[in-house]
Amino acid sequence: MKVKILLSTDAHLFINKQPLEVRAKIHFNIDKIENGTISTNLFKKLKGTEIWELRTLYGGMAYRILAFWDKQERSLVIATHGFIKKTVKTPAKEIAKAEAIMNEYYKSK
Repeated sequence: MKVKILLSTDAHLFINKQPLEVRAKIHFNIDKIENGTISTNLFKKLKGTEIWELRTLYGGMAYRILAFWDKQERSLVIATHGFIKKTVKTPAKEIAKAEAIMNEYYKSK
């Protein structure tokens, strides 16, 4: 299944702040997902939420971009924002931020 990933301004800013090699790896992983590679190593649903995590590992660092599916489009993923993951669990404040962006997105539709 092919999907389209739209990056929010916050997601773009996060990616553009990273070193060139990290940016390249993040874009490489996004391209893989858009071309049908939906592997939990790259794209994983967070338990108990409608939020998904685009996952990139580089140089021992875990780069994450949170996203959600547009339920009407069915093949469109909206990436909300990114962060560097420093713990095993995704921080609740990052999930809450993504959920707030998702709720605003649906209100504006």
